Amino acid sequence: MPGRFASSCLSIARLIDTLNSVMGRLLSWLTLAMVLLTVFVVAMRYGFDLGATATQELVMYCHALVFMGAAAWALQRDAHVRVDIFFRSMPPRRQALVDLTGSLIFLLPMCLFLAWNCWDYVAVSWARNERSADAGGLPWVYWQKSIIQLLVASLLLQALAQIIKTACVLAGILPTHLPDVPITEQPGEHL
Repeated sequence: MPGRFASSCLSIARLIDTLNSVMGRLLSWLTLAMVLLTVFVVAMRYGFDLGATATQELVMYCHALVFMGAAAWALQRDAHVRVDIFFRSMPPRRQALVDLTGSLIFLLPMCLFLAWNCWDYVAVSWARNERSADAGGLPWVYWQKSIIQLLVASLLLQALAQIIKTACVLAGILPTHLPDVPITEQPGEHL
């Protein structure tokens, strides 16, 4: 029975990894959109002396999606910022223990804290159908605020996947929980 349970848990972890990977890869393309939109804003401002408030806000929406929507993908790929003085030289089981401890003590409580505190913030924005305060701005501020909940949901799911994988390493079922994907891979390379 433990083998079947572990296999089911690993299937869940792989599904979460796949969902966050697909979302992260798709959202990484928004960096190109941000560059193009910024060039457009600058050209309109300095070439034609015209403002482009809605386009500037769209760049902010893309920025929020890239960083908050792809945060779980970065965690999954072990591409997040880590003070790596001792971690890389540790054996896989000790690495798994460090990451399991970090997920349980820091990541899960932070996600739950964010979920609790942003719920009303986002709900009020939706209830008011909040629009941009700037003339010519976008009418979807509530969507932008909802990206916070996307961050929380994807990180909570990735934390679950991390906990499953690290527990399997500690139980001797997996050799390592760290991905074998090189961090230098370019965004969208395997779409």
